[in-house]
Amino acid sequence: MTSIVVSSQKGGVGKTTVSINLAYAFARAGWNVLLVDSDPQGSVGLSLTRQSRKLLGFFDYLGDEGRSFDSLIVPTRMETLSMVPAGQGEGYELGGGYSESVAKRVDAFLGEAEIKGYDICIMDSAAGLFGITRDVLVCADAVLVPQQAEPLGIRSIPKMLQGLTELRSQNEKLQILGVLLTMVQRDLVESAEAANGMRQLLPSAMVMEAEVARDDLFLKASGKGVPVGVLQGATSLLDTFNSLRMEIESKLGLSR
Repeated sequence: MTSIVVSSQKGGVGKTTVSINLAYAFARAGWNVLLVDSDPQGSVGLSLTRQSRKLLGFFDYLGDEGRSFDSLIVPTRMETLSMVPAGQGEGYELGGGYSESVAKRVDAFLGEAEIKGYDICIMDSAAGLFGITRDVLVCADAVLVPQQAEPLGIRSIPKMLQGLTELRSQNEKLQILGVLLTMVQRDLVESAEAANGMRQLLPSAMVMEAEVARDDLFLKASGKGVPVGVLQGATSLLDTFNSLRMEIESKLGLSR
């Protein structure tokens, strides 16, 4: 199994949107996918089911060694896509340092997911490289970094990538897939300049070729509790995430 964390230095860059729709793209391609909400805010669950606040999930597993992995799984309408919400567990400081005991539970969680036959585990995470997000990253195989195409975003990315590079001292297998430009508005000068500036700032291998455009359909999809690809008129967005999926498959050497 390959675990991919969707992580960013700051909030509001589209981590949850990317996580949901990337998981859907992998599932449509025939991969057996587990979408995990490792953000205490529970954004993935709230985007897909209004009942997620009442469900057990990832943080319950971390806090209870007797918790059954199977009790956390929420099936979807797609046979190849399942979800684990954030859950009811509390006590995980977003600002806390690396916790070896929590990381061991994360590792155990990923191990059980692999035993259950999942091919891909997509994990939405809280902003920053500390607390539970750090614990998740020290166990994961890869990390994808969404970044909104706006001027201030360019300034935070080098620090984020430096932090991820340093984190690899604790997890040598962690592969940095690259920065994914999100909320791109190519018809808006400021957004286009920010996107182009990011591509000029970083080596080409560190910026994903796919770009996620700003589109009201993402809001409509969230309101309906579905991935955007199932909506009418979302063909171009579906193509974007399919392209992103194939790009990630190529970088990680994944094949069915």
